[in-house]
Amino acid sequence: MSIATPRSTVRARHHMVASADQLATSAGLEIFAQGGNAVDAAIATNAAIAVTGPHLCGIGGDLFALIHIDDPARPDTPGDTFALNASGRAGSGADPAVLHAEGFTEMPFKLDVRSVTVPGCVDGWVALHERFGALPLDVILAPARRLAAEGFPASPLLVGSLRSLDAASRQNLTELATQATTVGAIVRRPGAALVLAALPASGRDGFYLGAFGDGLLELGAGLFDADDLGTVQANWVDPLTTSAFGVDLHTIGPNSQGYLALAGARLAEQLDLPDDPDDERWAHLLIEAANAAGFDRPDALHEGADGGALLDAIDRRLDLIGLEHASRRTTPTTDGDTTYLCTAGIDRDGRRIGVSLIQSNASGFGSHLVEPNTGINLHNRGIGFNLREGHRAEFGPGRRPPHTLSPAVATRSGRLASVFGTMGGDAQPQILLQIAARLFHHGQSPTAAIDAARWILHGPNTGFDTWTGAGGPVVHVEGHAPSQWVEALAARGHRSEARPPWDSGFGHAHAIVVEPSGMFAGAADPRAVVGSAAGL
Repeated sequence: MSIATPRSTVRARHHMVASADQLATSAGLEIFAQGGNAVDAAIATNAAIAVTGPHLCGIGGDLFALIHIDDPARPDTPGDTFALNASGRAGSGADPAVLHAEGFTEMPFKLDVRSVTVPGCVDGWVALHERFGALPLDVILAPARRLAAEGFPASPLLVGSLRSLDAASRQNLTELATQATTVGAIVRRPGAALVLAALPASGRDGFYLGAFGDGLLELGAGLFDADDLGTVQANWVDPLTTSAFGVDLHTIGPNSQGYLALAGARLAEQLDLPDDPDDERWAHLLIEAANAAGFDRPDALHEGADGGALLDAIDRRLDLIGLEHASRRTTPTTDGDTTYLCTAGIDRDGRRIGVSLIQSNASGFGSHLVEPNTGINLHNRGIGFNLREGHRAEFGPGRRPPHTLSPAVATRSGRLASVFGTMGGDAQPQILLQIAARLFHHGQSPTAAIDAARWILHGPNTGFDTWTGAGGPVVHVEGHAPSQWVEALAARGHRSEARPPWDSGFGHAHAIVVEPSGMFAGAADPRAVVGSAAGL
């Protein structure tokens, strides 16, 4: 049997927040208490963890969000799901020929500004607030502003992440590295506090065309221009939707890789999954579904790809799945850190709103570069580009890179069933597939689904090279998985390796489920160490 933590699912009648940092969860609850709705609470939660979790996400990163709204008083009336893509674009000076001339065959991973795209986070907050916000933005951002100005206790993961940096990265991230030296040490981020104080008054242009934008132009040395920063990085898009496990699953379409989670679920639903998810054959069949869905991701995923067409093409891959033995395949030819949070609540008009929001630096502290005027560290989402001439995901001006970020919403008959998601680089769709199967196919509680041991497909180096690493992915099996999984999967032909239990490499997933009574039931991932789910 797998090992679960001795904890129960959190339940609340009116509203709930789940995030990877209890300080951020508290910020969201504070906004609910002041009359805010689930969107206000999601912005507040994200802003807070952008301050306290710079090893996961930040103001210098990107954002995707799904919002579902329905009316419990009108049970026969379907609700609506909205999708926001706030991922940034490469600067006008992006030139793959220069990288080729310098000997690069793939995008530089860190300490190179060319892996930085215009951060979409702030544009995402503004877009969410303008469309759905109930409270003033200065009220919503106040908890995060206090944390940045007055200080917050350094978390174990922040301290550990800083200790693992090399000398060049520590030098760039000196504001954090010199403060977060021990768990609980007080960390202040005055530059972030100033941004959070100014944003409500100055709007997005005060950020992108103000001190932050000036510093980004300086750091970019021709990579960006004023028009790049003047272009809004957030836009509302149609959600990508499919049916599986008795629910409708919604995510963001390309440039997000979210279609892989939906495709994996569609394939898995057609397989004879064991009733017991501890059965090693359960893991085998879901691994096969994920592999069949994702192996051509590097060729198929770009910002102009048709998500529906990708789903339909993957539907025809059922014969690629080995029902008893691994059908290992490799691509014809590259460890992420992100934060996921979710909120749900009944607003002042009696509507039920659920928010699934994911926000990221890409890899840990991102590019390990810092905008000089505010001290805000910058993501490295540009690593999603490739350097293959003529490819639609090739590094180039104004383009959005392929993105790992994949928030998820589940509905039944147009009514909110769940908001859920995870961090985890390339492994995000695989983790979502396992959680969706547990929640909706097996009917597990949020805590059971979140705590259960996971497998992921992993490349040789970074967590972003699953589908491009030589020899294809290895199956990493979490240490508290059923004891037979590693050997049984190896006997089926999978290259499987045991990893530590409760390892952050297997994601920080959270979920809120709407129970038949209308109660919100939620769980935050224990792998986040300081995460929490709470409500009222």
